[in-house]
Amino acid sequence: MMKEERISKIIEILKKDLKKYQTPIVTKISERKDPFKVLISCILSLRTKDETTRKASEKLFRLADNPKKMLKLDVKQIEKAIYPVGFYKVKAKNIKEISKTLINNYNGKVPDDFNELLKLKGVGKKTAAITIVYGHNKPDFIPCDVHVHVVSNRLGWVKTKNPDQTMDELMKIVPKKYWYDLNNLFVIFGQNICITISPFCSKCPINKYCPRIDIIKSR
Repeated sequence: MMKEERISKIIEILKKDLKKYQTPIVTKISERKDPFKVLISCILSLRTKDETTRKASEKLFRLADNPKKMLKLDVKQIEKAIYPVGFYKVKAKNIKEISKTLINNYNGKVPDDFNELLKLKGVGKKTAAITIVYGHNKPDFIPCDVHVHVVSNRLGWVKTKNPDQTMDELMKIVPKKYWYDLNNLFVIFGQNICITISPFCSKCPINKYCPRIDIIKSR
């Protein structure tokens, strides 16, 4: 089976099989079509479990749901709202700085330009891509976190060392019609079946398409 055909088949199977699992919080927030909330939620989600991100996002957005309101909060208020997300003190400072930059440089709006987003404090390629794809509803990138990175390498689609490299390589081989769905599918798949350590290969819906690259132990 040719690579593009294999990719299409795997995505088709995952779309059907993963409906029973919970949607990641950043994807849920993206349904509100609010780039600011998607951006901030993505920042909170880094090195943080989904449920913790959900609670922190809800608590923070009750206090401030746009850059102008966020700037009125002091850093300690933001810290208290988002605790116990990972690196909450650093993230609180970054959120405050981002809000200030958005007001001063972008008329209070979250830019839909990848390179402009990378200028914001604490924003990397993954967060920028998620903000554009899910915040602005523009499927121009394939957001890539550790789950997308691990799954893509196990499947043999790419051979990369980190998520940033994986995003660049996936965009060369994955048909653009799948770019919007890929992150969400692989994150759910990685959280529930193809987990980083000892994946559940015995119940994997796409195991016959997977060469199991670099998998040492599975269940």
